[in-house]
Amino acid sequence: MRLFAYTDGACSGNPGPGGWGALLIAREGDEILKERELYGGEQETTNNRMELLAAITALETLERPSTLTVITDSAYVKDGISSWLFGWKKKGWKTAAGKPVKNEDLWRRLDEATKRHTITWEWVKGHAGHPENERADELARRGMAPFKELRDSAAK
Repeated sequence: MRLFAYTDGACSGNPGPGGWGALLIAREGDEILKERELYGGEQETTNNRMELLAAITALETLERPSTLTVITDSAYVKDGISSWLFGWKKKGWKTAAGKPVKNEDLWRRLDEATKRHTITWEWVKGHAGHPENERADELARRGMAPFKELRDSAAK
């Protein structure tokens, strides 16, 4: 059995109302054994925070240590976890330019969530017809919808 987590974030305005979505799929060969959809959102956030929350929630939802592939259309998430995180931690959560790491709270949470799993990170181009990525995007938009409606109704 192979486990996959497809993750995405969305934001209406940046910052603005946002949502995150994750699609967990367990496969045996080409056969789907089980699927689980996760989504949520926040009233005032950024796209990068939602991208991070999608990956965090997917990993935190798994009840036992797992081997999985996380597929994201966010270069920020993939590069951050694969390349930048080690340096940030080594420099006391500062960037190469010596500035504080943006979204440090979520990067710390993602770092912790990865510790009990064996993860391969993959990037896919967003909005390019990748079926599972499109579903993750739909979930992110579903998570954002109530917050966007609240903002839009308040603006009337």
